[in-house]
Amino acid sequence: MALILVLAAAAVAGLSGLPALLARGRPRLGQGCATALLVAASATGLLSAAWALVTGSAVALSGAWAVPGGSFSVSLDALSTWFLLPVFLVPGLGAIFGLQYWRQAEHAEAGGRVQFFYGVLAGGMVLLVVARNSVLFLVGWELMAVAAFFLVATDDVQAETREAAWVYLVATHLGTAALMALFALMRQASGSFDWTPLSAGSLPPAAAAAAFLLALIGFGLKAGLMPLHVWLPSAHASAPSHVSAVMSGVMIKMGLYGLVRVTSLLPAPPLWWGILLLALGALSGVIAAAAALAQHDLKRMLAFSSIENVGLITLGLGLALVGRSVHNAAWIVLGLGGALLHVLNHSLFKSLLFFGAGAVLHATATRRMDALGGLAAAMPVTLTAWLVGALAVSAVPGFNGLPGELMLYLGLFDVVRGGSPAVALVATACIGGLALTGALALASFVRALGAIFLGTARSPVAHAAHEPPGPMTAVLGLLGGLCLAAGLAPFLLAPALEQVVAGWAGAAARGGAAVLGDTAVRSGLGLLELAPLRTLGWAGLAVLVPVALGTAWFLRLAGRISARRTSTAGAALGTWDCGYADPSSPRLQYTSSSFAALLVGLFGWAVALRRSPAAAPAMFPAPWAFATAPIDRLLARLVVPFCQRTAGRCTRVRVLQQGVLHIYLLYILGVLLLGIVWATLSPWSRG
Repeated sequence: MALILVLAAAAVAGLSGLPALLARGRPRLGQGCATALLVAASATGLLSAAWALVTGSAVALSGAWAVPGGSFSVSLDALSTWFLLPVFLVPGLGAIFGLQYWRQAEHAEAGGRVQFFYGVLAGGMVLLVVARNSVLFLVGWELMAVAAFFLVATDDVQAETREAAWVYLVATHLGTAALMALFALMRQASGSFDWTPLSAGSLPPAAAAAAFLLALIGFGLKAGLMPLHVWLPSAHASAPSHVSAVMSGVMIKMGLYGLVRVTSLLPAPPLWWGILLLALGALSGVIAAAAALAQHDLKRMLAFSSIENVGLITLGLGLALVGRSVHNAAWIVLGLGGALLHVLNHSLFKSLLFFGAGAVLHATATRRMDALGGLAAAMPVTLTAWLVGALAVSAVPGFNGLPGELMLYLGLFDVVRGGSPAVALVATACIGGLALTGALALASFVRALGAIFLGTARSPVAHAAHEPPGPMTAVLGLLGGLCLAAGLAPFLLAPALEQVVAGWAGAAARGGAAVLGDTAVRSGLGLLELAPLRTLGWAGLAVLVPVALGTAWFLRLAGRISARRTSTAGAALGTWDCGYADPSSPRLQYTSSSFAALLVGLFGWAVALRRSPAAAPAMFPAPWAFATAPIDRLLARLVVPFCQRTAGRCTRVRVLQQGVLHIYLLYILGVLLLGIVWATLSPWSRG
């Protein structure tokens, strides 16, 4: 029953935008109907997925499909239900947020399109999570990809937005090409496009390595794992903020879901698979955190922060694969458990931060942090919500960013203690990278919080800021409460998380890899035995309660001091102003750029700043402004030159475009002959 409800919710969500398209003459009615349908679908799917996860029931359906190689094979197991929780939650909240943030009546051209593709995006993600057939999975994958393209291109009158949308489209279809090759290899090994664990020896070592690398490229492009993140910062910055929340909090997790799912199907992984993911995850975390610190655009900073968290999740999956390779159950539980717990928690606090950024953008019409400041008095609810999200992403005790990262630390320290010298050395480097990532993330969000909300307003738009309307603040409050609840009571998620880890390890064991079975994970080495999740909640309370009381006392004292100064405003205070005629001037406070300049300079190997040229010396110099712009060295020096060289070489094959039908038929015949030869000579041919 739960699976039927989830499929029905996916269909309703996918079609929820039709009223907005059909009722363009009455945009408020169309948007209201679309939002109601999507919220109803999200609530139904969320409750169904949660019920299936709590009861531990795994349900599957399969039916014939006329598409060659395809079958309507769907299933609702623990891994699917875990990922379905954010898939249903965040788009539903985003639809409510969008009622005021993105009013269809104010966007006559793009309003209906945004509503329609927003629903298609949610429905496509549900379909790909429950799919158990490669062709059906690709249908959901393409629905998600195409819908996201149109959502990124919402403000297509801007050249920057069009470029971001096209870069995303190219990147996502390169990933799809890699996935098609991956599924072809899996089909050669199993004889079917249906997803079943591959037995040991079904793929030769070279083919298994190729399958893993194809999965890493295809799913890594969607997740934004460095150096495959070329599309992510600009796309998340260009899309409407409630769409950015879904893309960052949920959509990029679909790449991580695919990687977790496929690694459970591939036979016994060699040790280098896990070590590669450990290295990529640690490097992504450090480089992305440094890049986030250099950004001037609020939403680009949050996008790089998402890349950083994708790195942490990938690191956890790498630790689990190392555990599978050396048959260590504790490393699997801590690695995969920490990664999946961070998947859920990141979807909460990163969505909260993007919704908060949307509230700031709604109130000020700018994303430049240097143009903001002083918003705390005008937007106290947004400040509180953003503070909760910033503390969560910085892994402060009492908030939901810490439990998953703590499990990764525990797993890596256990590898250092009990692993081989080479693996222990890699784990030691990852511990250093994890700690450095956390420090940079904390500095980045301290900078952003201070630049946006503290001090005095630096521009007229900041002076005119206001609190967002009721639906927007309600979404911020709900997500803030969930971040606190998940941080103070992470042990409540442990039983469900153990089911997910047991299912992943059990699928690997059924494929012939001697790792650990369902019983070993759930009873012998449970999360609560390996990680102090109960103690973590009490420790969070011990930190939060004194801090909350101290903050309340400080605010009360500050209010009294402010009232006393107001009552003596006519007194001669110029003697004590240290020479500044106007101490409240924004010219006397740090900007976000100046705050981060020292740390950005220390990480010049990862991110650099392009400075505006100095004015030429003159007897009477003209007015001159100084500005900086961040440069991602990984993109500027590696990815972009590689793409340019590849594009230049690919132009040589244009000679094949003759425009003659007979020649094209000859091409088809040649490809068919090559396919026949490959099928005949291939060692994996099934005849």
